[in-house]
Amino acid sequence: MPPQPLEVSHLMYKFVVWINKEIHELSPILSAAISQFQFVHIHPFIDGNGRMARLLSTLILYKTGYEFKRLFTISEYYDLDRPEYYKAIQSVRENGMDMTFWLEYFIEGLRSQMAEIQDKGKQLIKQDNRLHKIKKVGLNHRQENAVKFILQSGKITVNDYQKITSCIRRTAQRDLNDLIKKEIIKEVAKSPTDPTKYYELL
Repeated sequence: MPPQPLEVSHLMYKFVVWINKEIHELSPILSAAISQFQFVHIHPFIDGNGRMARLLSTLILYKTGYEFKRLFTISEYYDLDRPEYYKAIQSVRENGMDMTFWLEYFIEGLRSQMAEIQDKGKQLIKQDNRLHKIKKVGLNHRQENAVKFILQSGKITVNDYQKITSCIRRTAQRDLNDLIKKEIIKEVAKSPTDPTKYYELL
């Protein structure tokens, strides 16, 4: 249960004073984690307290040097297992406001998401290097966009090619055949008329 309505204004005032002081003295990660819980605990709004608390913790991290370039939000981690998230929040109240379990959960979520960013970064670098090598063969603008699409999704169909390049089917087929001749892609089909036919990089 949230505090009584008359207490909210005073609690929020104390909370804001605490943030402005501790954000420069405490570990930014711990400040963000504690702030997220406290906002949910005070529950100043009828709805949206969880979302606002997650935004607040992200803002604290951003203001203290943790720039994620919009690559992720901590909510993505919570969405993987909502019951565990609520369990971690509730554990504070059930253990006499001891935040240990919540802090461990928050830090593990941040670690997990940052490791994922690192993996994505490595993948993007590999894709970029591969695209750079392919472009040396000589591609038109449509083919370049198609190769980028394949690097991200693993394959492309004629319909995909038409959508991402805004061209007619004949042009798409001609471009794809040219990529086959240049030994950049290969056709994957069970027969010449296979409707599930697609193309992937060699």
